[in-house]
Amino acid sequence: MEAKISNETIRKEIAQYLSRLWRYGLVLSHRRDVADDLVQATCVRALERAPQFIAGSRMDRWLFSILHSIWINEVRAQQIRRGQGFVDVDELVGEEHSDDPIWSNDVMKRVNRLPEAQRNTVFLVYVEELSYREAAVVLNVPVGTVMSRLATARLTLAQDIALQARSPQFKGEKQ
Repeated sequence: MEAKISNETIRKEIAQYLSRLWRYGLVLSHRRDVADDLVQATCVRALERAPQFIAGSRMDRWLFSILHSIWINEVRAQQIRRGQGFVDVDELVGEEHSDDPIWSNDVMKRVNRLPEAQRNTVFLVYVEELSYREAAVVLNVPVGTVMSRLATARLTLAQDIALQARSPQFKGEKQ
């Protein structure tokens, strides 16, 4: 029999992941207010479904999956409300909010230009340090899809000459 976790323990665990959830919500939506709403909805759903969480499994992966599911459902609902019917979330591209000239911000700008599926995968694997398998569970896709998205994202970023020209590695090679 699988061990269940108490509601109080769930609340404490969720509190530990709030900033990471908010950051993922911001990556998905590119809006602070929407990230706040996503985190709140994630917390509510996690508490409602606390009996489904199995003690010993990864709480962060479970919470990221909930947040991702809420985001996908909201995007699809918005498209339907606008009369655009069902769309693939990969078609949506968010706004960029950073004009800071620091190199890491340039990288983030370019990452934000990636298609949403690639951007989300990059975030989960490289920022949140989920394994390919864990990211696949969160995104509800096969592991091979995660690997493909990462490879495509890396290729896209590597081909960005402006990024390469500003990279500290490449600056050191030019003499």
